[in-house]
Amino acid sequence: LLLLCYAEEAAVIVSGLKNTDVFVGESATFTCEVSHPGVKNVQWWLDGSPLHNNFVTEISEQDGMIHTLTLNDVACHDSGTVTFRAGSLISSAKLLVKGISLLE
Repeated sequence: LLLLCYAEEAAVIVSGLKNTDVFVGESATFTCEVSHPGVKNVQWWLDGSPLHNNFVTEISEQDGMIHTLTLNDVACHDSGTVTFRAGSLISSAKLLVKGISLLE
């Protein structure tokens, strides 16, 4: 009976995204944990643009509850707001990419 009640509850964000500062050329990782597996329509965004799994953007999921975005080899223009969305669940954080020289 408890399992049935648990399954019927709407998922909530247990641990949201955290602001991240990295240097040019490094990787930035964002993790969002939801209360239970099965959330639908998971999407990641950077400044309003949808992100897709490719050689610089790694999107993964563990146990259906821990959703991770890794941006590899970041540049200054990657600075902005990262957003995790899954249905009505939303979590956002800032990504600040710091240049090594004033020319960046």
